[in-house]
Amino acid sequence: MRLLLLGGSWFLGRTLIGDALARGWEVTAYSRGKSGQPPAGATHVVGDRKNDSDLLHLAESGPWDAVIDTSAFEPVDVAQATAALRSRAAQYVLVSTVSAYRDWPEVVVDESSPLWPSSPTLTEKSPELADMTIGGRYGTLKAGCEVAAVEGSAHSLIVRPGVILGPGEYVGRGLKLLERAARGGRWLLPAPPEQPIQPVDVRDVSTFLLDSIEAKRDGVFNLVARVGHSTFGDMIETCLALTGRRAQPVWVEPHWLAEQGVRQWTEIPLWRTPEATWQVDGRRAAEAGLVCRPLVDTLYDFKEALDRDGLIDHPRQNQLGLSPEREAELLAAWDNRP
Repeated sequence: MRLLLLGGSWFLGRTLIGDALARGWEVTAYSRGKSGQPPAGATHVVGDRKNDSDLLHLAESGPWDAVIDTSAFEPVDVAQATAALRSRAAQYVLVSTVSAYRDWPEVVVDESSPLWPSSPTLTEKSPELADMTIGGRYGTLKAGCEVAAVEGSAHSLIVRPGVILGPGEYVGRGLKLLERAARGGRWLLPAPPEQPIQPVDVRDVSTFLLDSIEAKRDGVFNLVARVGHSTFGDMIETCLALTGRRAQPVWVEPHWLAEQGVRQWTEIPLWRTPEATWQVDGRRAAEAGLVCRPLVDTLYDFKEALDRDGLIDHPRQNQLGLSPEREAELLAAWDNRP
């Protein structure tokens, strides 16, 4: 098999390249080279996906059995890539997101649920997005990327992951949870600990994508762990075990946290009040072969990789977590509530 990765320096792209090489595949990684190099063994073509001449130069390195686009954000970029690569790649695989669903996380979604209305001509600066929320803009752009992938390729596969964790994760969710557990003291957390969550391991996403390419699978799949696979409490317990059990969880009513202005999904990573947040229907992917390893293994391996390789610095990490001062204020307010 011959595989093209758009990206490939970080996290999912890097995992995909390593796994594909281990299968004996030939891999080409296409990136600007500004965020590091792809793993040894891959052919690295340097270029900008927004530049037509760079894409035409890339196309000369083909053909490929599939191209996996892990870095698409603006629909026009996907339209540009599919136009350049249509005759050189048999399949276009787009990594999208559950945020493309218009009604998530307020409503339980499956692959047939409505997406944000969108277009393959949109950019981040399109006037249609000006008055939308951050989530609405993001979801609309990702939905547009999907339209561009389907319209621009003869054979497409769209996957919509929820939260991806595991070795190499750089957004900061795993990092901030481990750092907070290691700091010790009373740890403010949203009740109940039995709340189901659905993170998926980056290695399991990689396996599903490569298996799907081999099987020439197309269509759309939500990539999430099954409901009940793990809980918020499981995640916190694992973080405590990995950091010497120096922190004492204080489970607080989640709607009280929202009333105090705690930012959901960021100040407390992976917490949201809508019940459908962690009820995404992932049965179609499971039936097609997605197997999700235990969350405890994902977090243990993440910490091992973090200790071994260090952390990729990324600005999104600064958006996550409560400051110690703010957390202390909230704990005091919770203790003294009427």
